Amino acid sequence: MNSPSERVTSRIGLALAVTFTLCFVTGLISHLIQHPPSWFGWPSRPVWLYRVTQGTHVVSGIASIPLLLAKLWSVYPKLFERPVIRSLPHALERLSILVLSAAAFFELVTGLFNVAQNYPWNFYFPQLHYAVAWVAIGSILVHIAVKLPIVRRSLTRAPEPSRRAFLRTTWLAAGVAVVATAGATVPLLRNVSGLSWRSDKGPQGLPVNRTAAAAGVLDAANDPGWRLSVVTPKGTRTYSLEELRALPRTSAELPIACVEGWSQSARWSGVSLPELLRDAGSAPGTPVRVFSLEKGGIYGISELPGEHTADGLTLLALELNGEILDADHGFPCRIIAPNRPGVLQTKWVTRLEAL
Repeated sequence: MNSPSERVTSRIGLALAVTFTLCFVTGLISHLIQHPPSWFGWPSRPVWLYRVTQGTHVVSGIASIPLLLAKLWSVYPKLFERPVIRSLPHALERLSILVLSAAAFFELVTGLFNVAQNYPWNFYFPQLHYAVAWVAIGSILVHIAVKLPIVRRSLTRAPEPSRRAFLRTTWLAAGVAVVATAGATVPLLRNVSGLSWRSDKGPQGLPVNRTAAAAGVLDAANDPGWRLSVVTPKGTRTYSLEELRALPRTSAELPIACVEGWSQSARWSGVSLPELLRDAGSAPGTPVRVFSLEKGGIYGISELPGEHTADGLTLLALELNGEILDADHGFPCRIIAPNRPGVLQTKWVTRLEAL
């Protein structure tokens, strides 16, 4: 069989550029939320925004896999052209393609393992995934700049009938990959997404990434002597679970959206952070550092910016779907803030510090 023409290659490459750019931009947003520089701010409303951006990140990454494979298949005969290197520009072009292919494969393969929460490596995934993303997007931009004349010429002509079949197969494969997995973040597709990695199965109808047993907090969470400490410039106020339940209650339907791309809405009930800060002697809108009973976890400490501590929908949650929090969902209390990544929705809270 002859390899696809440059017109087909250009069309697949353009689609891949779109999906990869979507994946890069939404991944950058997630990184900035989790590791915010001084100039970056992220709103608390609309409550579903992070759910959409991170769902788009994972779905566009999955769509990129069949597109990348089709793209490489369409150009592999060029690997066997002779001479291997014809000139310095030709050598640089080949090197850029090698870097692009390696970076793209690394991003998509490690991202897929992350979605499955399987980490068969020793490096810290978020840091390296973020760094290689810049290499990948930079390589794509260089590649597009080099190939732009060819792309322009190719897109003005229709592909041959035999090449159209290859294109249709590629679009179909990408579409099937998206539909088969998008149910993790798109509720309407949940019943038809056979490869969706999350569902409504779990304690109280909500999935769990990390259990209380895995976090080593079961005994501390169930200790009758547990107290929440709220530290403000006026001193430290402690609350028992009964005292927290006696404070004015706020309930809200909020999604929990994880960096792996899955998300699900639930009914949360508890004390709003503005109310709790006022009761403890601080002002809403003050940044707050949150400490978990989990001591060894990477996200045992998180920070809530003032944008969220001023929002009445940011909760110290005590109940989920009308029931007392299950230990795996953060009993005795956890943070649920609108429009935040799940890894920052700290569970098993034991201390709040107004900054």
